[in-house]
Amino acid sequence: MSSDSSHASVPKAPDLAGRVALTRRPENRSPVMFQQWANLLFLHWAVSPETIQATLPPGLYVDTYDNKAWLGVVPFFMKGLRPRFCPAVPGLSNFLELNLRTYVHDRHGRPGVWFYSLDANQAIAVKIAQTVFSLPYVYAEMSAQTRPGKPIELHSTRRGQPQQSFAYAAGDSIGHADPGSLEHFLVERYLLFSYRKKSQSLFMGRVHHAPYPLFKAEVSAFSRDLFRLNGFADPGRPFDHALMAPSVNVTVYGLEQVPC
Repeated sequence: MSSDSSHASVPKAPDLAGRVALTRRPENRSPVMFQQWANLLFLHWAVSPETIQATLPPGLYVDTYDNKAWLGVVPFFMKGLRPRFCPAVPGLSNFLELNLRTYVHDRHGRPGVWFYSLDANQAIAVKIAQTVFSLPYVYAEMSAQTRPGKPIELHSTRRGQPQQSFAYAAGDSIGHADPGSLEHFLVERYLLFSYRKKSQSLFMGRVHHAPYPLFKAEVSAFSRDLFRLNGFADPGRPFDHALMAPSVNVTVYGLEQVPC
């Protein structure tokens, strides 16, 4: 996919007030789903804005911090997923995820996340997310271990691909991210964008959760294979930034089409 814009025509990036406003619970909206995200690891690499812009669909523009774009590899545990008015279902509501993402804004200045891929080990959830939210979910065999006093271990293997492995633990607490900081830019994101090729339509989905309780991440194993699997060159270096968050309870709202 490629953007429909040149650098000269990129709309103004969102300001800090606009970013902070999206952290508030949306008014006059009914949720469609509830879930918990747990044991999140955020690994980020700085990349050129031009590299990211060339991959985006029409209507999205790379969001930058200090003139850098960022690619994030994020493994985590999905827990208690349930639709509104329905209980969680054993065997369906808890699974693992691993995604590659970047940061964008639309022509109206709303900042959000663009996902290149989201691996999960729950086939039904993958199908629903592909169909309902138009997100690039991929089924993968995944496993994880959590042991007291030991790093969290998470492994993911797509069919025909090498295993990706992560081992990480929480280091020093840094509390909530300060608005305007790099940490706030990277993790406090409350919009996701998706694109439907058939109709050439851009959509956005809203989520809400309390601010992440953040920790420095102590990472003893990680993979960069998602770069290659999504058409990016391997950066050939360790991550530039690492954070961990224990859990947040998340409210999910339905997709809305982004006006042209």
